[in-house]
Amino acid sequence: MSETGESIRDGELIAAADLGSNSFHLVVARYDKGTPRLIDRVRESVRLAAGVSGDGSLDPAYLKRAMDCLARFGQRIAGIPASRVRAIATNAVRQLADPEGFLDQAEEALGQPVDVVSGREEGRLIFLGVSHGLPRSRQRRLVIDVGGGSTEFIIGRELEPLQTESVQVGCVASTLRFFPDGRLTAERWQRAQDEIGLQLQQFAADYRDTGWSETIGSSGTAKAIGTIVQALKLSDDGVAPEHLAELRKRMLKAGRIDAIDLPGLSSDRAPIIAGGVAVLEAAFRELRIRSMKVSEIAMREGVLWDLLGRSSDRDPRIASIHSLAARYAVDTAQAARVETTALLLFEQAGAQWQFAPGQREWLVWAARVHEIGLAIAHSQHHVHAGYILRNADLAGFSRQEQELLAAIVQSHRRKIDASLFDTLPRRYRQLARRLAALLRLAVLLRRARREQKLPAIGLVAYQDRLELHLPARWLERHPLTATDLDREPPYLGELDIVLELHADGS
Repeated sequence: MSETGESIRDGELIAAADLGSNSFHLVVARYDKGTPRLIDRVRESVRLAAGVSGDGSLDPAYLKRAMDCLARFGQRIAGIPASRVRAIATNAVRQLADPEGFLDQAEEALGQPVDVVSGREEGRLIFLGVSHGLPRSRQRRLVIDVGGGSTEFIIGRELEPLQTESVQVGCVASTLRFFPDGRLTAERWQRAQDEIGLQLQQFAADYRDTGWSETIGSSGTAKAIGTIVQALKLSDDGVAPEHLAELRKRMLKAGRIDAIDLPGLSSDRAPIIAGGVAVLEAAFRELRIRSMKVSEIAMREGVLWDLLGRSSDRDPRIASIHSLAARYAVDTAQAARVETTALLLFEQAGAQWQFAPGQREWLVWAARVHEIGLAIAHSQHHVHAGYILRNADLAGFSRQEQELLAAIVQSHRRKIDASLFDTLPRRYRQLARRLAALLRLAVLLRRARREQKLPAIGLVAYQDRLELHLPARWLERHPLTATDLDREPPYLGELDIVLELHADGS
């Protein structure tokens, strides 16, 4: 199943925006026989991470810079259908005290929804992009992406990540933390190495035990360091520990960030290069890396490939739902019964509610995992399920998508917490309420938990009202279900939906 409801055809344009902690990127590609062919690339240095204070507030100057950039991006992609565009926000937005407020403005400026992804999902997208730009290999690779606010470390094989870690150190954040007044000293550099190294030690031994055949650096910091190393004629084939040591020596000799003068270093990268080199040097030491090649491809290309997957049967979210159901030993037969019934109701309600392509899949996925909380306890298992869906690492899902799925699933029984829907992005609120109502009715109609032919069900949907028609004789033969349905209207009232139950043929 696809998110867009239809496959992307040859010649169509697709686009990906990456709202990074240092730079914002936009790539536009033409789909050509299974491959996105880049036709335009835009990068702007926004330095969003530098504008985020310790309490999570965002400096208004940086907010304006971000919105102005997104407005320019929006102009470039204005003619591309929304289903062919995906925008991703990363670490700096994750650190905001009010990410929703930022996203509301960002989506208005860009003219497209913006998804916030977790560090591990960011790593998956990075690895997906980088791997597509490398020769096919069955050997494991380590990809290191030093961003503005975080650094991702991914070990994977072919197109699949095997281990992913995201560490809260990046070129912007580390420069501000360890060299706040711009002074570069050996003591400060050592402190940076010690503190960054301590964070890396949490997973370094496991990574070394797993092993990899080659190391790849992606994104701006890695490319900048690779360019400097080449300009200094230290190497024509990647970066080694001694090259980083030479860069450190030259920067410490300069004494100040604004005095750094390295060949090949661009003016917009110079203010944050010290933090980037410090992060990479610590990573080389803790992971015992002897050499690193530099990739021209990064997360935005991964987002393009992910967008193609979402429009086909390669949608990674399908595998995540299947894995989640298996991990929590879901009763797949009951889940299938609920799914079939929910989809019957969905088709009947769709005449009035006019669901968009791809929205059906949210009901399918919710039905398949609505009972995962039973693995924890029967009591409040819907609440347990909501917690799992919000906090699990689900490949392919953004944070907002996990919140959407959690709200639907957590509301499938008992009292509904209306605040679950109020905190969703506006584009999801009505959809979530309507799908939760359909899932609740399907669960009630399948309360017997056995193969059982249901009667003719009639569901008529209005803007904020549902009429459920069932044969009176069937309701008489199923008094528990009839009682549950009689009690349901106040619950659906919490979803701003009026439910009317009609016993036909009485």
